[in-house]
Amino acid sequence: MEGGLASAAPGSASILDILGVTKHYATGDGELLALDGVSFDVRRGEIISVIGPSGCGKTTLFNIVGGLDHRFEGQVLVEGRPHTPRRRIGMVFQEESNFPWRTMLENVALPLEAAGAGRRERLERARHFIRLVGLEGFENRYPDELSGGMRQRAAIARTLAFGAKILLMDEPFASLDSQTRLLIGDKILQIRQDLDQTVLLITHNLTEAVQLSDRVVVLTRRPGRVKRVIEIDLPRPRSSEILGSAQFARLVGLLWDELREEATLAMTIGQARPLRATAVGA
Repeated sequence: MEGGLASAAPGSASILDILGVTKHYATGDGELLALDGVSFDVRRGEIISVIGPSGCGKTTLFNIVGGLDHRFEGQVLVEGRPHTPRRRIGMVFQEESNFPWRTMLENVALPLEAAGAGRRERLERARHFIRLVGLEGFENRYPDELSGGMRQRAAIARTLAFGAKILLMDEPFASLDSQTRLLIGDKILQIRQDLDQTVLLITHNLTEAVQLSDRVVVLTRRPGRVKRVIEIDLPRPRSSEILGSAQFARLVGLLWDELREEATLAMTIGQARPLRATAVGA
């Protein structure tokens, strides 16, 4: 589909609608248009990735959808209603987000503690999601005793424990090595299957986008607009084993063809840094 609104297929239910989202910033050189009429939907239980050249507004979109930025034009709807209650969307950031003085179990249980859940309930729920992300046995470890991949899985467990309907992630694996990224990708796919979890992923990694997604939204150079929405027609259940297939390579190549044009134009007019062409571990 070219531009505009990526509508849900007949019979599917849209849980998140991003409608005409436009964002201006005031700068010393005048007004900057970061996003221009971005529209697409996310269906219940779907993984959608958003990709685009550096500087196209991906993180701005993350902040708007996550409720961190309220100064924009357009609408963000969750289940058909304006997005205001923060609990409906859980956010996972690229940066370290665990408290170093709390164990993993205590970190995962923290949002439930803040919400007033009893100790037994929050610890049981935290242990459940720690098991789900494959970290059973590390509950009493502190963040500095865990690898980067383990800390990010703990952050995902914490967000899931809070019961968010939509998991919103902004480059959550960017600081990890290629092997760890692929393995965590498999864990995300398992979570999606086990929980029917809806995920919106902001990424620059083409392999990650194809490995995980049902659809990929390609944004143009700044100002970010929806250039194309690409269906990822790979079978589910899915794992990183699919990376060696010709169909997978075709889809990565298709995404790169779409991005290369935008990245080249962005470089030409000095709007963004060059997009890294490396697919795995970019």
